[in-house]
Amino acid sequence: MAYYEKGPVRIHYEESGSGFPLLVIPGGGLNSTIASLSSGLPFDPVEEFKREYRCIAADLRNANGGQSSGPLEIDRPWDAYTDDHLGVMDHLGIGKFMVIGFCIGGPFIWNLLRRAPDRVAAAVLAQPSGSRPEMRDLFYENNIKGWGPELVKRRPEISMDTVEKFLTRMYRNNPDFVFTVTRDFVRSCRTPVLILPDDIPAHPYTVAMEAALLAPNAEVSIYPWKEPKERVPLAVRQIHSFLRAHQPAGKTAGGRI
Repeated sequence: MAYYEKGPVRIHYEESGSGFPLLVIPGGGLNSTIASLSSGLPFDPVEEFKREYRCIAADLRNANGGQSSGPLEIDRPWDAYTDDHLGVMDHLGIGKFMVIGFCIGGPFIWNLLRRAPDRVAAAVLAQPSGSRPEMRDLFYENNIKGWGPELVKRRPEISMDTVEKFLTRMYRNNPDFVFTVTRDFVRSCRTPVLILPDDIPAHPYTVAMEAALLAPNAEVSIYPWKEPKERVPLAVRQIHSFLRAHQPAGKTAGGRI
């Protein structure tokens, strides 16, 4: 098992394969873990891409069932997680990379593009999370019930009051669009992005498509792409084509800083 540590933060990560670096962000909300990549997703991204890319995935900080831990940074929840993603890549000596993210990986990717636009060569957002006007408190409620109590049980130094403040800043202070960036940012973002929309309460189709229409270098998969299951390989082939098209020339085996 491999760990990246910085002060009180300890992030468990795993690497598979070789080639140009591909950061893989699991779904599962604040309980996002490496283990979820091989269960509960339409396809296993590490298994699918490790023959062509150096895949790096990590347990999210403080995910129940994961092995990453750190403080709850109430004033900057999204940026704290982005610190961890970039910190793991720095720890591995990786400068430029591509990224694929599921569910909560959507907002994380937009924040990576805001924070490190020169480092992300291309991004794939699969079934990305977004905010529905009619369900503004969906993520707050899901996590105050499905994440916070177990975290407090494991970490007695963290109170539910702290969890409530953290989730309020994360999901209630800016409960719009993709949480981490504005529409103006997406409109100005030149990074190539491929979006695979979903349409369940946590993954609104309208938000995914709005982002795709705003981003100047966006592509969209067929929809629906997960059902029937025979469509999944077609979507995966599109991801392969997209990543190959946007892999920086001459960068095939490490992407070292």
